[in-house]
Amino acid sequence: NVRPELLLCCGDFQAVRNEADLRCMAVPAKYRHMQTFYRYYSGEKKAPVLTVFIGGNHEASNHLQELPYGGWVAPNIYYLGYAGVVRFRGVRIGGISGIFKSHDYRKGHFECPPYNQQTIRSAYHVRNIEVFKLKQLKHPIDIFMSHDWPRSIYHYGNKKQLLKMKSFFRQEVESNTLGSPAASELLQHLKPTYWFSAHLHVKFAAFMQHQANSEEELPKATKFLALDKCLPHRDFLQIIDVEHDPSASDSLEYDAEWIAVLKATNSLLNVTPSSWNMPEKNGLHAKWDYSVTEEAIKEVLEELNHDLKIPCNFTLTAPCYDPSKPQKNMEPVHTINPQTTEFCAQFGLTDINDRIQQAKEEGSGRGEYEEEEEEMDSTGSAEEPSDYNTDNSGLSSINPDEIMLDDEGGDEDLSTCSVDPSPDHPPDFSASFSDIRIMPDSMAVSSDDAMDSTNEEPEKSGVGKLLEEKSLSERPLKRIGGNENGNSGGKKIKRRNQAIYAAEDEDKTE
Repeated sequence: NVRPELLLCCGDFQAVRNEADLRCMAVPAKYRHMQTFYRYYSGEKKAPVLTVFIGGNHEASNHLQELPYGGWVAPNIYYLGYAGVVRFRGVRIGGISGIFKSHDYRKGHFECPPYNQQTIRSAYHVRNIEVFKLKQLKHPIDIFMSHDWPRSIYHYGNKKQLLKMKSFFRQEVESNTLGSPAASELLQHLKPTYWFSAHLHVKFAAFMQHQANSEEELPKATKFLALDKCLPHRDFLQIIDVEHDPSASDSLEYDAEWIAVLKATNSLLNVTPSSWNMPEKNGLHAKWDYSVTEEAIKEVLEELNHDLKIPCNFTLTAPCYDPSKPQKNMEPVHTINPQTTEFCAQFGLTDINDRIQQAKEEGSGRGEYEEEEEEMDSTGSAEEPSDYNTDNSGLSSINPDEIMLDDEGGDEDLSTCSVDPSPDHPPDFSASFSDIRIMPDSMAVSSDDAMDSTNEEPEKSGVGKLLEEKSLSERPLKRIGGNENGNSGGKKIKRRNQAIYAAEDEDKTE
């Protein structure tokens, strides 16, 4: 007898409208099946609950790319963009899309459809510009969402039970390399009341007590909850009662501070694959603080006449799937979405996709863009690890959240994927946060972590399948079968995944 007012999804939403969108999902062909989102996109159905989601690593990237600042993918279903903050019932909700990969972290948003073997994956990798924007926020955040976990968060929950259920996490947990260092950086800065993640196909709760930055700062704590598809259990769905203002608008609203930050950082836009560093106080940048004043926030409110309601301006920008007329050869195109055009015009922002098209046209005229594409491909295909190295500003390359196996690999055993808070407590949300600790220095990322990663294959499909990833070049690799020299011709697979995928392949029965 509970009716939620808001549904939050932490990625892998898969807003697939047609066959062309399927071609833009980083999953093997056998997982590219049209599901039901197109019915919501066409208007045949409408989401019964207002839905807000971020992107994961299995998305129709070409669709989400149309909305870099966020927007409606269907009536009543809102995407937060590469990064974003909105309000609902007085609750401030932020999020960042994608997963962390160090070799793409410092690049601009340069990808556009049709994607190649490299860009179909780099398109969903987190960029430093989005983290930088979010770090300019000063006002408190109530809820924050990421797809992959913040690094070190496993130290604040029932780690023993997590490792009992997911023993292949042990090496990364003990070396403090599991999860995203960029997300940890945001967790340290934003200190939201709640942080929700997904990606690892396990339910896990934690409670983090933050250190105060000054004597004047009030103590803050974050309740972390990771939920993902854990069938046959339904742990990927949970009802949470968040303190809110019942008298506040039941419409989704813009966040004035976030809009002001977007305006302040608009000049930092980069749409090239070149690596670059965000401004910092190191003597190399005239300006490094892009946080906004109360006056700037007030100006945004005045621009909107104090009406922060996000307009319901959803527009179809692609043909909708027709079951009676399948078009398997439909090709994706780079589209300028009217929602983004309207948003940018209203706030004086640059449409990233328009700038990408301009750069592509200018580069093509000089023969440069094709050369960049060719160079990117040379770093390695989906099955050949690259060995190039970059300085990633102290952020680790290690992202064990993506694993690698043969495309015919079966499902993980999902029957024991819920990590209860402790044997002595029931697994309800409020009782899940029993391990209160002060954030350790390990949350800070050292320069020793600045190793580069290799290209990767997608890790989990939208139906809970675990897919293939390339191995990390800086770590030893092991194989299933074959000799020690790896001459078996089999694909590389991480040690912690051998136990899962040595089991009989369930997919072969399909």
